[in-house]
Amino acid sequence: MEIILNAQPHRLQAVHTVQELVASLELTGKAIAVAVNRRVIASTLWEATLLNEQDKVDIVRAIGGG
Repeated sequence: MEIILNAQPHRLQAVHTVQELVASLELTGKAIAVAVNRRVIASTLWEATLLNEQDKVDIVRAIGGG
């Protein structure tokens, strides 16, 4: 299956949920936000949110500063 991850094609093997995608990208536990098809997905819903062919997924990392 292929999704569009941060505007770039990204092939998935055994990934079916947002949680699995985050883990496969080694972002578990990081301060990130995820949107699927322009809809922000709460981290509590990542495990239940299934990804589909050609979904547009955006992942952004929070950067702190002062």
